[in-house]
Amino acid sequence: MATFGLIEYNAASAEVRAVYDDIMATRKTDWINNFWKAIAHDPALLKRTWESIKQIMGRRARSAHQRNDLHRRQRHQHCNYCIASHTASAFGKGMTDAMFKELQAIIGMANETNKLVSGYQVEVDQRFLPPLPR
Repeated sequence: MATFGLIEYNAASAEVRAVYDDIMATRKTDWINNFWKAIAHDPALLKRTWESIKQIMGRRARSAHQRNDLHRRQRHQHCNYCIASHTASAFGKGMTDAMFKELQAIIGMANETNKLVSGYQVEVDQRFLPPLPR
């Protein structure tokens, strides 16, 4: 269970509901995942984190699919050799300076949200557990 529990939409303050509404509108969905519900105990953190994610994951040098794939792959990479070789390879295959800077922003955001998930002990949403729909 998350450290402070989860704040469901119907129990949320107006400030938290406004962020939840923006998350759902931006993502074109009708639900809020456990990460947001767990950090909603700190409305300022909730809002700042959501605004940062929107800015970083917004349309930029890469497609939304590419940004999500980079986020998933790169957030746990701590091997200096791997970072150097993959960076050299990516530049050799046409990665631009803008793409590199975007990648660093995605990695930084992933590191921050990973620490929040761990610190708040956020349980994985049921819909993210196997078996996953295809």
